[in-house]
Amino acid sequence: MALKSRKYTAWKIVLLSFAVAVGIMFGFVVYDWWQERRAHFVRYQEFGIEIPTNYSIHGIDVSKYQDVIDWTSVKGMNVAGVQMSFVFIKATEGLGNEDSYFQRNWKKTKDAGLARGAYHFFLATKSGKAQAENFINSVDLEPGDMPPVLDIEQTYGVSGEKLRERAKEFLQTVQDHYHVTPIIYTNVDFYKAHLRDDFDGYPLWIAHYLQKERPSIYREWAFWQHSESGRVNGIVTRVDFDVFNGDTADFRKILIN
Repeated sequence: MALKSRKYTAWKIVLLSFAVAVGIMFGFVVYDWWQERRAHFVRYQEFGIEIPTNYSIHGIDVSKYQDVIDWTSVKGMNVAGVQMSFVFIKATEGLGNEDSYFQRNWKKTKDAGLARGAYHFFLATKSGKAQAENFINSVDLEPGDMPPVLDIEQTYGVSGEKLRERAKEFLQTVQDHYHVTPIIYTNVDFYKAHLRDDFDGYPLWIAHYLQKERPSIYREWAFWQHSESGRVNGIVTRVDFDVFNGDTADFRKILIN
């Protein structure tokens, strides 16, 4: 009898554990649905910023700080012909960190019909190759996606020589894996002080705010992050706004085949 009782107790524990696990999973699904519905009802009459209308292809970039996003609402917002066409999504940071909303955003943006790109926030104190491997482990790129992005904007006290060495390690490792030239994201001052010359051959996504026509950078650029305080339907918080430097045909050329 004692043996049967122990077996019965063990089965009860297993079933209870399974029920708790299912309940937790269901709770996450309901929470995600509720948060998306909440975001769905966020509506703005305008984008909340001045839009450089001499560019035809507009987009945003996001991370976990934008919380749950209703991507259908983002895609559907249209103000005088200005509509979001692409999004850069934070994927990873450093050696072992994946953005907590990356996988959700990565899937939902494609479902909504937005061109998507993934970026890695670079820590100059860490190995460039190891950081690239962290990115590769999280991001599966497909035809129609934008090239991978290295977000590099702080030295963390590392010398310029070591920073450039580690950045090159990251870029080369990523390029070897995906067989596409990565994009570099940074701001105007950082590029001029730490990256110029050695990195002029990479497509550039440059941050420069409060400019009317274009960023003040000496070299060609592909994307311009012109504001960090825009508003778009389906996102509760403020969000970075970007433009692509070219027309639809140019944009298709930058996408992965």
